[in-house]
Amino acid sequence: MRKVYVVEDDENIREIVLYALSTAEYEALGFETSAEFFAEIENSLPNLVLLDIMLPDSDGLSILKSLRSAPQTKALPIIMLTAKGSEFDKVKGLDMGADDYIVKPFSVIELISRVNAVLRRGLPISQPDGQLRFGRIHIDNERREVCVDGKKINLTFKEYELLHYLILKAGTALNRDRIMEIVWGYDYQGESRTLDMHIRSLRQKLGSAGIYIQTVRNVGYRMEE
Repeated sequence: MRKVYVVEDDENIREIVLYALSTAEYEALGFETSAEFFAEIENSLPNLVLLDIMLPDSDGLSILKSLRSAPQTKALPIIMLTAKGSEFDKVKGLDMGADDYIVKPFSVIELISRVNAVLRRGLPISQPDGQLRFGRIHIDNERREVCVDGKKINLTFKEYELLHYLILKAGTALNRDRIMEIVWGYDYQGESRTLDMHIRSLRQKLGSAGIYIQTVRNVGYRMEE
C-alpha cells in the first residue's frame, strides 16, 4: 500500500484529507507541525507528501526547500496545499520543486485525482546510469549537477528538470504544452511566459552553450548542436 504524509495544521482539513486518502486505499499519516513530519521522515519515507504552506512552526516552502536539497528526498513527489492562490505563489512553489499545487478550498475528488496523477506520472525524467552529455554540457543526475566545459553552473529545481528533459529529447521539436506537462505537471495552469522565462534564464546560465536551446516557431523549443 502506498504511503502519503499530510502536513497540515488545520485539524478539520487534515482529518478530511486523511479519511479521503484511506478510502482511496492509501496509507495516510497526518502531521500538525514540521517537527513531527521531519521526525517521521527519518524513520520512513512516504510515496508522496501533501504539504501546507502555512504552519505554526515553519512554512511549506522552507520544508519544500529542505526536502529538495536532501539526497534521500530530492525526488519525493510533493503537492502543495494552501489558501494562497496568486500566480506568483503558485509559480514560486512549482519552481522550487513542487510537483503540483492545490488551492483551498478543494474537493476531495480533485485531491485524490491529483494524488493519483502525480504518482502515476512518477519521474519521467530519468537516466539509468545517472550521467547525460550533450555537446559541452554534462549532467550528473545522481548529484543533480550541471557542468559546461567542466565548470559547474547553479540551476533552480525547475531549470534543471527543463534542461534535463530538453537533452533527453534532443533533436525533437517539443510542443510547449508537452514541456509544461512533463516539467511542471499535466494540469499546470500557469501562463506560457513561465516557460519562456525559464528558457531565457537557462540560456544565460549556460553561456555560449545556451545556443543549443533553439526556438521552434509556433511550436516550442528544441535542443540541438
